[in-house]
Amino acid sequence: MPERLYLIRHGRTAWNAEGRIQGWADVPLDDVGREQARRLAERLRARPPELILCSPLWRAYETARILAAVWEVPIEVDERLKERGQGPFEGRTGVEVAALQQAWREMERDPTAEIAGVEPRAAFAERVWAAMEAAMARPERTLAVVAHGGTFSMFFRQWLGLPLDRPSPFRFDNASLTELALRDGRWIVVTLNDTCHLTDL
Repeated sequence: MPERLYLIRHGRTAWNAEGRIQGWADVPLDDVGREQARRLAERLRARPPELILCSPLWRAYETARILAAVWEVPIEVDERLKERGQGPFEGRTGVEVAALQQAWREMERDPTAEIAGVEPRAAFAERVWAAMEAAMARPERTLAVVAHGGTFSMFFRQWLGLPLDRPSPFRFDNASLTELALRDGRWIVVTLNDTCHLTDL
């Protein structure tokens, strides 16, 4: 079982910069996102993980590759770490989503709501929890998970027993570091959404 877990959101993409919903769309990092990943790699160079688990979506995998090159550790892809599939909302900005507001509100209010092309929140929650449970049972002492803001928000909501039919109170910025540590048999949050390595970027 790991003693330390790094939860890392992928670096910035052009769609992040434009405020577009990404979901399962395979958007690459932009130049800023690549530099963000390099900064984070340097920050943890002296205490790297033994393994990186990552989402298969390119923005996460590209981030993981940059980190792995500096840390000299392997990468293992876990499909369950993907962001929530957003179907017709993918590629749209907040303004554009306003035109679909009724469908969006329905999706946010009801964890079991099914909208064509959108992954039901209950299914998203189930696979994220399974992925994180598996990660927290791995044999490596220090492990990194590179995934998405929605993935980590869903994990924290379930971990803390928060209702799934309300907006998430958590924010995970691009290339942010959230660190969990196992102390006396219990997981504690050491740092949450830390981006101090990006202050001058």
